[in-house]
Amino acid sequence: WPFLCFECSSTAFGPPALLPLYFQWYIFYFVIQRRKWVDLAWMITFYIRIFLTYVPLLGMKGFLGLFFMVRFLESHWFVWVTQMNHIPMHIDHDRNKDWVSTQLQATCNVHKSAFNDWFSGHLNFQIEHHLFPTMPRHNYHKVAPLVQSLCAKHGIEYQSKPLLSAFADIVHSLKESGQLWLDAYLHQ
Repeated sequence: WPFLCFECSSTAFGPPALLPLYFQWYIFYFVIQRRKWVDLAWMITFYIRIFLTYVPLLGMKGFLGLFFMVRFLESHWFVWVTQMNHIPMHIDHDRNKDWVSTQLQATCNVHKSAFNDWFSGHLNFQIEHHLFPTMPRHNYHKVAPLVQSLCAKHGIEYQSKPLLSAFADIVHSLKESGQLWLDAYLHQ
């Protein structure tokens, strides 16, 4: 998505505002722009149902507080889950590699575990997600051994790491990027 800058979403304001404000607005914009009227009707009924369920229980302020708190938490989760497989990868320019090699160079997996599968919604299999974007996510673990054997056969690196290492890579990458920007800002 060219309109979304994930690096910007790592600032203090970005993650909290990403889903509550930007994505909520953009989803409606997208559906109206594409004239997906059935989808728009379902979306509106969702918001009506959630409004009618929670406003009588919590009042309007309580409902808005709950709605934005959930979206705030969801925004942080989204940023960490999507970036743990992408930010640490070093892709500076096109090296004229084949499509599969490029996908494997641009992303990595996070080790399979019941928690990692649940926490990431099976997107810890990011390599398989890039290779098979329309495959249902709960099937990625089934195709992962086949992709690994294909990579081994052709000498392509298949990267997988523990969850905490992936999170540490995000922090390290943000520190590195911040230092580059600071150096540029200070003209060093």
